[in-house]
Amino acid sequence: MWLDLAFSVKVTGMKIDLPADQQKWLEAEVAAGRFASVGEAVEMAIAGLMIDEDDDLSWAKPYVDEARAAVARGEVITAEEFFTFLDQENAKLRSR
Repeated sequence: MWLDLAFSVKVTGMKIDLPADQQKWLEAEVAAGRFASVGEAVEMAIAGLMIDEDDDLSWAKPYVDEARAAVARGEVITAEEFFTFLDQENAKLRSR
């Protein structure tokens, strides 16, 4: 795989031209070290799409059912309470 000046990605004979905003984002991600190359980022994105395509999310149904039951029982907190809780937990972790 290679990256030319136009930020096109060549994958075994296939050329992919990306919009400028996506090219800039990919360049920044590579520069930040999140990916070794634009080609690697594209490969990971496609692999993720392939996994998502095969996933019918049936594994999540028990979690959704339990969440709905908790809401029905009134076991909820506000977003503000949740973010306060997260801030407290983060402070605990930082103090270690």
